[in-house]
Order: sequence, then C-alpha cells, then structure tokens
Amino acid sequence: MKRVFKYLKPHALVVILCFVLLGIQASCDLALPNLMSEIVNVGIQQEGIEQKAPDAISEKGMQLISYFMTDEEKAEFQGDYTLVSPGGPETTAKLVESYPALSSEAVYIRKGENSAAESVDMIYGKSAQALMNFLKEAAGEQASSGSEEDVKLDMSVIYQIIPVLEQMPQDSLTGTVGEEEASLLGAQIGVTFTRLFYQELGSDISAIQRNFILYVGAQMLAVALAAGIAAVLIGLFASRISAKVARAMRHDIFSKVESFSSSEFDEFSTASLITRTTNDVQQVQMLVILGIRMIAYPPVMAIGSIVFAVEKSPSLSWIIVLAIVVMFALLIAMLIIVMPKFKSLQKLTDRLNLVSRDSLSGMLVIRAFGNERHEEERFGVANDDLSKTNLFTQRAMALLMPFMSLVMNLSGVLIIWFGGQAIAESTLQIGDMMAFIQYAMHIIVSFLMIAMIFVFLPRAAVSAKRIDEVLSTELKIKDKDNPTELGKISGVVEYKNVGFRYANAEEHVLENISFTAKPGETTAFIGSTGSGKSTLINLLPRFYDVTEGSISIDGKDIRDVPQAELREKIGYVPQKGLLFSGTIESNVKYGKEDATPVEVEKAIEVAQAKEFVFAEGSDGLDTSVSQGGTSVSGGQRQRLSIARALVKEAPIYIFDDSFSALDFKTDATLRKALTHYTNNATVLIVAQRVSTIMGAEQIIVLDEGKIAGKGTHEELLVSCPAYKEIAESQLQKEGD
Repeated sequence: MKRVFKYLKPHALVVILCFVLLGIQASCDLALPNLMSEIVNVGIQQEGIEQKAPDAISEKGMQLISYFMTDEEKAEFQGDYTLVSPGGPETTAKLVESYPALSSEAVYIRKGENSAAESVDMIYGKSAQALMNFLKEAAGEQASSGSEEDVKLDMSVIYQIIPVLEQMPQDSLTGTVGEEEASLLGAQIGVTFTRLFYQELGSDISAIQRNFILYVGAQMLAVALAAGIAAVLIGLFASRISAKVARAMRHDIFSKVESFSSSEFDEFSTASLITRTTNDVQQVQMLVILGIRMIAYPPVMAIGSIVFAVEKSPSLSWIIVLAIVVMFALLIAMLIIVMPKFKSLQKLTDRLNLVSRDSLSGMLVIRAFGNERHEEERFGVANDDLSKTNLFTQRAMALLMPFMSLVMNLSGVLIIWFGGQAIAESTLQIGDMMAFIQYAMHIIVSFLMIAMIFVFLPRAAVSAKRIDEVLSTELKIKDKDNPTELGKISGVVEYKNVGFRYANAEEHVLENISFTAKPGETTAFIGSTGSGKSTLINLLPRFYDVTEGSISIDGKDIRDVPQAELREKIGYVPQKGLLFSGTIESNVKYGKEDATPVEVEKAIEVAQAKEFVFAEGSDGLDTSVSQGGTSVSGGQRQRLSIARALVKEAPIYIFDDSFSALDFKTDATLRKALTHYTNNATVLIVAQRVSTIMGAEQIIVLDEGKIAGKGTHEELLVSCPAYKEIAESQLQKEGD
C-alpha cells in the first residue's frame, strides 16, 4: 500500500483540499439536525420566541414576575433591563413598531450587551415556573387543566393577583421551584409567559414566528447547499485523482514490463500481467476514490453524531451504544467470513484469464483434435471457481445492507418509544427527539460506509501488492551507470567461452561457446531440437545475459553498452513471426519509423513479400493486419517480419529459424536477395534446413549446448559426423 501513497504524493494538495471539504461537508451534515430541531422546538412549539426572558416587558409584567425572585435575583434581573418612556430619548421608531404599547406607556427593554444573559434567563425561568405553580393553586382544577386560551384572552386576570402577592411572605413565593425543575420546565413555561407579555405590548407573534422559521430555514438551505457543493467537489477531485493515479500506475507497469528480460517474463505469466495492469489497477483506483471520499468522512460523522446525540438526550444514549455494539459484531463477522474470499478473487481472475487466453489462441489446435469439450470443462472449472467466490462475497455483502437497515429501523422505533415517554414527562422536546433520530441514522450509515471500506480494502491491498511485485521486480538485465557507447560499428560479433544457465536450473544450457562472426559473412547455427540454438542467438540482444564468458561487438562487451543502442544495431527476426494490428506499412515501419516509401518497398521486395502485398485487388501497404498477424498465412507473416528487420538497414541481422514456413523456391530466392542486401552486414541464421545454410561462410553445429563442429558446409561433411547425419537425412546423396 506504500506505493499507492507514492502515487498520491503529486496530488497531495488536492487530497488535503478534499479532506478540508470533507470537514465542511461533515460539519454541514451535523448542523442540519440541530437546525431542524430549532424549527420544531422554537419555530413551531415556541412560536419563534427563542429566549426565556422577554426582550421587552411592561411595568406590570416586571412587577408581577419580580414577586417570585429573591432580592439578589431581582437586582440582577431588573439590572438587565432599561425602562424606556414614551417619547423619551431612547424610544425609536423601530422599538415602537416592535412594541406598539411603547407609544402610550413605559416599557422595560432588555439590554443587548449583558454578558450574564444565561443567568438572567435561568432566574426568569424559575420565576415563571413559580408563577405558574401559584396560578394553578389559586385557580384550582380548572386552571390546572391548562386552559391556556383563557389566559391569552385576558391578561388582566393574571394581574388581579398582584394585591394578593403583596400580602404574602417572599419566602413562600421564591422557594417553590428548584434549580433542576427550572432547567427542565422553565424554558417552556418561560416562553409561554414571554409570549403573553409580547401580546400585551401589541407585538405581532405571527410575524415573530414567520421571521424565525424563514431565518432558520434559510440557514438550512445554505448549509445543505454548502454540503452539496462540497460533496460534488470531493467527488470530482476524487475521480480525477484516482484516474490519474490509475493512469500513472498502468504506465509504470507497462514501462516496467517493457524493460523485462526473458528471465522476468518467465516469472510472470502473460495473463497475470494483463490482470495486474487492468483489474488490479482498477481495484486500487476504486480504493483511492472511496478512500478520499469515505476514510475521513464516516469517522467524523460517527463521532460528531454521537457527541450531538448525547448532548440532545443523555437518557437515550444507551440505544446508540446498543446499535454500535450490534454493528461492530456484524462487521467483525463479515471480516472473518468474507475477507479470505476477497483475497483469493484476484488469483482466480488470473486463472480464468490464463485459461481463456490458452483456449482462444489455440482454437485451431483444439478443433483439430476435437478437444472442445475438454476446453469447455477446463474453462468451466475456472469460471465456476471465480463465480462461486464472487457469489459468496456478494451474497454476504447483500445481507449486510438489510441487517444495517434492520438495526437502523429498530433503533428509530426504540428512540420514538422512549423519547415519547420523555416528551410526556417534559424532559425532552419533540425537535430534540427528531434530531436524535437523525444523529442515530448518521451513526449507522457511517458504520455502513466503514464496512464498505473494510470490504474494498483487503482486495485492493492484494491488488496493490500484486502491482508492487511487478514494479519492485529487480531487473536481471540493466544498463550500467556509466555505459560505453557503441557508436558506428563494423559489426564484428565475438563469443568468448560463453556459458548460460536458466534461473534455478541445475545444468547449463550452453557451455564454452566461442566463435567470431564477421561483417559481410553469414554465420549459421544448426543442431537437433533443444540443442540451444535460439538461446545462443537471444544472448546477443541481451534477452538473457550470459552466466559465463562474454559477448562483444567490435571488441566492446555488450553488457557495457546501453540496451537501447545495442538493439538499435540489430535487425531481429524472431522464431515466431509476430505482427501487430494495423496495416502492412505500419508493421514494416515498426523497424524504422522514418523509413521512406522507397525503403519500405525495397525491404518488402527483398523479403519476397511484394507478390502478395501488391497483388491485384489488395490495398497494398494499406492492407489491414489483425492482431498477431492472423489475417495472413504463416509464410506471409514470416516474410513481413523479415521485411520489418531489413528496413532498419542494421549492421547486424539475426534470423532465428525465420525461413521454416517458406517453400524451398521462396527460401532460395530470399537467401539470394539477402546476400546482396546484407553484403556489408553480419548475418546470424538459425535454421533447421541444411539447404538454407549451405552457402554460409561459417556453420556452427550445436549438440546439447556445446559446439560439435565449426566450418563450411563442405568442411563439416568431412569433419563433423553430427552435421553429416543431419545433411544426409535432408539432402539426396550424390548419385541417387
């Protein structure tokens, strides 16, 4: 996973910006339930009146409420107000508009700069509660039944008790309500009397309620809009970052694979490399998207929601604890059961790709031997293994959502049940219960997001490890820190006591091979199957490195030369002619991108491909070639591969059994044309046919990785029994 962070490093500032936006989004999402609670509690239940203590109160109102305060409380409470007289210097048009009674009578106006507002509200709440208790006792059962409408209709009824209050001892009025009771009920009762005081002053309660709801509603819209914009930006940035990370990762994997020698290709199958470049990178890309969008967001939301929920109602917090315990149990069960299956998915995908590639590339052979049923069964096993594992993981994940929904719904039911009881006891407000439900849902959804991360993380971690295996592979063949430039060369190739052994092999494939190939001459290699001919040739372009001895060009060890420059000097035709999808021209120019049309046509002519390339009815050089060259015959594929090497006009040519698919006539014509085209180049040919190499200036016979003979055709017929046996088996004896 460290390599993933390496790819994120260039995008560090954008990632930090995304986390800042996540913080903004989380803050907004956490603020919305509180604002909704404000609208319900204050905007609807309290008719828009926020404070317990009124902003304005009549002289009679101040006198009434003060009877239920101690001397210290009365001094503090009245000190928070200023008596404003009609037409006085402190009377403003705005005050008169808000409190019309001020135009004819003095009104106490609350000071806005008082730092002890909470203390004043507490005093007022206690006094309001004491007043309410006194009214209930005075009015008997009728008043205790809460006939609030009667009180609203005639406030003067309440003021009629002032003479009675004047006769009563102060202790009997101020000691009836404790701090705890005032904190629970004082807010609601205080707001009730505040509304009555405002109505007495002629204030428009409907306007107060409307303005409050509109104000808080506008806040909710702004917060929701901010959260939406943050979410969109996070999604945009996360998608762009993940796409760039995936692009860079695919580029690095492909570049690394391009630098692999044949030794590294022996360690990774082609199907596995394709899976790592596509499916594995996609898994990491998904992790980057989810990581940026979810790794920080769910924990913040879960912790914030727990804090706010407990603040709203500590008595209901046990429901959240219960829900968290159940969800943790679900997540742990999911990790134990499903995670091992997720880890095996990539290997199963490798296996399916391998079987598919084998079957599709070898379809003709499969049909020729009538093994379609066997291949179907082989594919079916790989497909079933992958499908069963996928189904198991998907079914397990499909069960997670209903379980989470069940926990969410049961939590909501419990909150409503016990929250309703708290509301009936006046220890919880309706808006707070609604906010508590939303916070509980936030907590559960956050855990669901965390579960998704836990699901993707192991599979992405496996993919990241598989990608890292490719990128961290130590190249067995690499350039030296200070390589030697080849420069312009004549093309003298010398093998000195060359030995080679494959990795982990016990025996050498080649031993003590020494020869010199000169410009203007052809050096040919022949021998039985498995004698090491192709391996010997592949050492020159450094597809493998020698394990013993050395190979030099013009006296310079090829291990001291940059690989790119070394291969630039070699025109190579592989044993299996491979063409790329495109046209004939693009395939021939693959050897030399800036080749002129004349050079292309000349190479095609020497390779004896002119006849079918420019045949009547064909598109000539624009003729389409399918992937792998399957749209042309084996012989045509070989001739185009030869033309691709010849167009380089290199000082050294390697033909690795490149004439095997040609008929004898075409073979002879091609060799004759090659003699003139490569008269100044060093030519190395691996062949199975003696007729192909009879004219070579030097023939090297290999037998079990060792040189069994060296010389011309005539010399070897006399000095090398192995060569004579091969020649006699292929050529007619004189006189026959």
